[in-house]
Amino acid sequence: MHPLLDNPVYNALVSGDAAFAHGSDRAKYFDEAVSPFAGFPSDNDNGFGELHRLLPAGRRILYAKPEPVDVPTGWKLKAHIAGLQFVFEDAKFEATPTMQPLPLNDSHIEEMVSLAALTKPGPFNHRTIDFGSYYGFFEDGRLAAMTGQRLHVFNYTEVSAVCTHPDFLGKGYATKLLEHQLGIICKAGEIPFLHVREDNSRAIAVYERLGFRRNRPMHFYFLERI
Repeated sequence: MHPLLDNPVYNALVSGDAAFAHGSDRAKYFDEAVSPFAGFPSDNDNGFGELHRLLPAGRRILYAKPEPVDVPTGWKLKAHIAGLQFVFEDAKFEATPTMQPLPLNDSHIEEMVSLAALTKPGPFNHRTIDFGSYYGFFEDGRLAAMTGQRLHVFNYTEVSAVCTHPDFLGKGYATKLLEHQLGIICKAGEIPFLHVREDNSRAIAVYERLGFRRNRPMHFYFLERI
């Protein structure tokens, strides 16, 4: 069941993404421009209270947990998304690219933010690219598709922001980008994982075809500090 992925946000903030961490030993969060994610140890029964103390009124966070939670005191629920967590366990995977994506950098940020806003793969802001390993395909001078990495949980790396512009669907861009990311992550000796809405059957079919396996449910709560 990959227990480190039971609490992926907090575990990322104390391991592979510690350089981005703000907060205390009992509750941590990313800068909003990087990610709205926040988390705390599973044994911290006052985690939301600690985050409430650390963050200003109006600050929005994204909290992830396998089980449903009640809206905590001092917070307003903005949205709840029922999702699934998938893990890729083929450590010997090697990408055999037929198309080579281009690395994305700061000069592409506005296009990346616009594509994410249109396709809604998950929260994406102007410094989300800092998580690293963002690649994309361009067509007619436009960013047609992209993906990258997000949470780095010890020896696990999350594939994220998998999205294709509606004008360029059906060309295999998402699959090629996923294969490219799997190659990068597996070559580094790490285990790929990702999250997806439980009702996104089209994406789930792609992930399962590539070899991802369902690991656990994951509930996502967008909350605003009151």
